[in-house]
Amino acid sequence: MAAGGTPGARGRRARDDALTMTRRSNAAYRAAEGWTRDEADRRVLAALAGLTAVGWHLLVDRRLAEPAPPPDAAVILVGPGGVFVVAVRHWADAPSVQDGRLTAGGRWRDGEEAGLLATTLAADDQVGAFGMSPVALRPLMVFAGHRLDTAFGRIRLLGHPDVIHMLVAEPRRLTPPMARAVAAHLAEAFPDLEAVTIEEGGPSGDEAEPGALFETEEVEKAALESLRHAPIERWMTFLHPDQAAVARRDWSGPARISGPAGTGKTVVGLHRAAELAARGTGRILYVTFANNLPLVQKHLFARMAGTFADRVEFSSLHKWAQSFLAGRGVPVRLHADRVDDAFSRAWMAEGRDSVLTEIDPSPSYWREEIDHVIKGRGLASLEEYRDIARHGRRTALQTAHREAAWLLYEEYELLRAERGVHDFNDVLTAALAELERAPADPPYAAVIVDEVQDLPLVGVRLLHALGGDGPNGLLLIGDGQQAVYPGGFRLADAGLGIKGRGAVLRTNYRNAAPILETAMEVVSGDPFDDLEGPSPHGRRAVETTYHDGKVVRVRAGDGADHDRRLVEAIRALAETADGPAALAGAAVLCRSLRDVEDYRRHLTRAGVPVLRLERYDGRPAEAVKIGTYRRAKGLEFKYVFLPRHDAGLPAGDDGDRERAELTRRQLFVAMTRARDLLWLGSVAAEGG
Repeated sequence: MAAGGTPGARGRRARDDALTMTRRSNAAYRAAEGWTRDEADRRVLAALAGLTAVGWHLLVDRRLAEPAPPPDAAVILVGPGGVFVVAVRHWADAPSVQDGRLTAGGRWRDGEEAGLLATTLAADDQVGAFGMSPVALRPLMVFAGHRLDTAFGRIRLLGHPDVIHMLVAEPRRLTPPMARAVAAHLAEAFPDLEAVTIEEGGPSGDEAEPGALFETEEVEKAALESLRHAPIERWMTFLHPDQAAVARRDWSGPARISGPAGTGKTVVGLHRAAELAARGTGRILYVTFANNLPLVQKHLFARMAGTFADRVEFSSLHKWAQSFLAGRGVPVRLHADRVDDAFSRAWMAEGRDSVLTEIDPSPSYWREEIDHVIKGRGLASLEEYRDIARHGRRTALQTAHREAAWLLYEEYELLRAERGVHDFNDVLTAALAELERAPADPPYAAVIVDEVQDLPLVGVRLLHALGGDGPNGLLLIGDGQQAVYPGGFRLADAGLGIKGRGAVLRTNYRNAAPILETAMEVVSGDPFDDLEGPSPHGRRAVETTYHDGKVVRVRAGDGADHDRRLVEAIRALAETADGPAALAGAAVLCRSLRDVEDYRRHLTRAGVPVLRLERYDGRPAEAVKIGTYRRAKGLEFKYVFLPRHDAGLPAGDDGDRERAELTRRQLFVAMTRARDLLWLGSVAAEGG
């Protein structure tokens, strides 16, 4: 059933709310005579006061009654839709925005917004004490006698009938107790504000009725629209005080947020983007390594912070670099098949019969060495490679091995160039060179990098060049224990010094305690590299806040039994109180693309709707999400199913320690995507 009950019940409630607001507004018109001397402003304030009938609190600045109210005098509304700082204007001509400037009647009205923004900033400081994000506090400029709805920077410009419609239609951010607490706090913090109470008695004396202050039918439609919205998740409005402090902090230079899985690093990053967008007018880049994650983050941010949605650009690192180069007229020719062929031929010529097979006979290991160590770190000579510390690579290489690996790299580069194609590291290297030749124009006001541990070093250098070393210019978010790619680096290698500009989150808000404990058992014995130095072991102190959840282990005798029980477990979700909608919170995660395709076909044949993770953008869809462990980075689901999770899991002996640690980290990441249920499937004959 949709939020708010049946369609008929929602319609009756919306109409009742609209009629109640109309009566309250008419009563407020009489009281508003003491709030302002201006008749048009009085009508606007009376209309706003009608909202107090449906859960809103109105705080009126006493100075509005003065003959010449100061420019920062405003009213504040606190209610289901959040906190709104409202300045009422009575202009003969309708306002508009041209070339980013406010105009009316053929003349510029620059500076009219300064007082409103000052009051908004002061209110923002106060609601921050509740852990409230700036996305829940918005400034409005309301114009008596006009109809409009447009944006002017952070401010939304509205006609007074339009503002009622907008506020009533807002998705619900605050519960009634939250709204009361915030309103009481603001009334105490600002001595000029007075909380108004409206008595709905009959007309007094000979006072005439005010006439229609707004269209009841329009408000009814807006109320119905709000009831159709599901409440906005609490994290989109409020943060834990520790998280809020990090999101609002001023950094004197590049900074980093770290912490174990589930501690809300991405949530803080999104609120940080909103905080920076609220402060200034420049562009903000929010970038990560995975291609699908920016789609999800963009949708979540738009839902969370619609006011700032067009100010923040979400992109994967390689997509941004390709777009940047295209804008500069630099050709990029990515062709995976030709690149793979170039490496295969290079391996046949320089690797297969070399000393490299003494270390690892698999060509994939040496492809990773080129991608993540040699090219990923931007090494230009054998001399550099001979001496460099191979962070994240556990297998020691002697001089002969490094020389052989360099010959393999040179042969690969020769064959790649002959084919006229680029690999992904070439794109990042070219973008860095182009950025060093000529900075981005216009520049970004800030760059936020999520899942930084998965980037190659050349990518971090690129983003450092883009964000710079100025205050609040570059924020890195990540955790080395969740690295799902081989290799690694130190921030110092990118010329980044962040001493004194770091924050560590230590409370897990996502995973049920049994799920987190099960996941930690997988990596507790493995050290990991965490950008600033090695960690001696994988188990870290973390506090859990969420204890309701479970781990289900299924040990099947054969593959057919395993897959049957997987389908049964997923179908059982649709039989819960949430019905088929429960599938929207479920994901099946696999180690390889081949397994993903196998289980996609199997679930589809069983009648289970599925959605590939690369097509998932964060919007609810009544289908089980399916993808690889890597593709699930940065996401979370109520229910996570890991079929054959331990099939071929390396034991981690000395000869294969590096690959085993990486495999366990990838499994750890997949397990920690689960909030309420973690389903671990095994086949007796396949367990590692």
